[in-house]
Amino acid sequence: MSPQSDASRPAKREAKKVLLRLDPDVHAAIAKWAADDLRSINGQLEYALRLALKQVGREP
Repeated sequence: MSPQSDASRPAKREAKKVLLRLDPDVHAAIAKWAADDLRSINGQLEYALRLALKQVGREP
């Protein structure tokens, strides 16, 4: 790859890590929802948070 093509590519942003404590029943419900949507639990949590942000007009 040429140096110019690397420079034109945006840098990949590293995801932030968050420790989250959940009620076991909430975790189970999210895990089932994630499995139904073919997502990981992490992916489902991000999806749900983005939906909530959109609802309140605070999309990133």
